[in-house]
Amino acid sequence: MAEKKKTAKKSSASAKSSTKATAKKKSPAKKATASKATAHKAVASKTPAPKASAAKATPAKATVAKSKPSTSSGQAVSAGAFATSSGALLKLGALKPAKGSWPKRQRIGRGHGSGMVKTGGEGGKGQTVRSGGGKGPAFEGGQTPWARRLPHKRGYSQKARDIGHFRSRYAVVNLHQLSAWDVSVEVSPESLKERGLLSSTLDGVKILGGGKSGKSLPQGLKFRDVVFSASALEALKAAGASLPEPVAENA
Repeated sequence: MAEKKKTAKKSSASAKSSTKATAKKKSPAKKATASKATAHKAVASKTPAPKASAAKATPAKATVAKSKPSTSSGQAVSAGAFATSSGALLKLGALKPAKGSWPKRQRIGRGHGSGMVKTGGEGGKGQTVRSGGGKGPAFEGGQTPWARRLPHKRGYSQKARDIGHFRSRYAVVNLHQLSAWDVSVEVSPESLKERGLLSSTLDGVKILGGGKSGKSLPQGLKFRDVVFSASALEALKAAGASLPEPVAENA
């Protein structure tokens, strides 16, 4: 029994010593935390209190109400619409092409009554259905064509030439049109055109001898840059007109 009591005392003494050791070990940690807290307090006391920042007065944005465009009658125009000069509203969804600008398409293969069945307006098959196919108007079925059957003649005939390119075309003025002409003004292609007797001078101006009853030529007419027919030349000579030198010499 005495031995048991001694062992119990020893165990209790060892337990107390162990608790004291742990307490000693923990005490530096408490001291460290306490020192940190005091340091924080000192820093807080040194730092000045933050000044109250003056609230910046932000100017209020002025909201401008966007006014919608309006017509002359005061009616507001919505988005996607245009006001015409007459004041009517024209919307994009209501636009149409002009009447007749888009002809109706010919439908192919919709019954014999339409006339567009089988070949569908393309003619026959093969050569005739191709664009540019077929023979020209001078084709005679394969025989020697007329232009090649004729004998070849040398040279050229003036009668066969194109009138518009190879012959001279004259603007014509008859003598009776000069019955009211001012004698002091020279008769020339320019003066005739200015007075409305000619619309165009073409390749030249020719005076013809056409006359009308009751209209006579004035005496002493002067001409320049014109040609005359034989009858006009005789009538002008009889009236005492001054003609260009080559004409007077040839006469």
